[in-house]
Amino acid sequence: MKLTNRKIRDFQGMIFKWWKTNRRDLPWRQTRDPYSIAVSEIMLQQTQVSRVLPKYLEFMNIFPTVKELAQSSPGTVLRIWKGMGYNRRALYLHNMAKEIVDVHNGMFPNDDKSLIKLPGLGKYTARAILVFAFGENISCVDTNIRQIITHFFFSDKEQSEKIIQYVADQLVPKGKSWEWHQSLMDFGAMNASEWRHPKYRRRAKKKTIPFKETDRFIRGKIIDCLRVRQYTNSELVKIITALCEKPVEKIQNILERLKKEDLIEEHNKMISLPK
Repeated sequence: MKLTNRKIRDFQGMIFKWWKTNRRDLPWRQTRDPYSIAVSEIMLQQTQVSRVLPKYLEFMNIFPTVKELAQSSPGTVLRIWKGMGYNRRALYLHNMAKEIVDVHNGMFPNDDKSLIKLPGLGKYTARAILVFAFGENISCVDTNIRQIITHFFFSDKEQSEKIIQYVADQLVPKGKSWEWHQSLMDFGAMNASEWRHPKYRRRAKKKTIPFKETDRFIRGKIIDCLRVRQYTNSELVKIITALCEKPVEKIQNILERLKKEDLIEEHNKMISLPK
């Protein structure tokens, strides 16, 4: 879909006018440091800004540079990550920091092909770093931006990733990619629920399993216990079985998966966070 210059200007003007009085003051917008931006982007994956804000400030206070994060232990990072959920993201960040220090001499690459190869950085996150840290005039499309484009340019009719990307590329104002994406993210965060695509509305209405019944809940309880101290296998299984009211076999299976993902480790019959 090729947009006319007028349509592009009108849409840009509408978004920027809205943003002028509705922009959010967020700490990761006060820096162009790629490390700080990478931390914020990984934290923001599947997590609301209100939850990320205090943890981001705490995390950056403890690990102010990529070198200090790389030199920490995975277990330390997992302890600091408490309350964020999706604990694998903490390991992604730690592994990313180690690779930046060991492979890239402590400097973030400034091209998307190299960034995408880093642990935990997909296409969107790599492009977000290029926009927010390096000022690249490219588009990056997250869920909210996709919904904005789908709503305003396709009357809420779902489109392929390729088409959405093509429209997003046309909309970026030259020299203002940073401002443009911040304004779109604010606009989407504050307005998208009003015109969310029917597919997402159907998902929201669909009956879901209570969180306490999910493996994610059990995994989180295991990690929370190990944030405090290490346990024998039998001790840990007994505690988690009582907390989650699930069969021993299920808890053992989840423990084995956590080991394979390097989120926990077992030495001398003791289970702990990775050292």
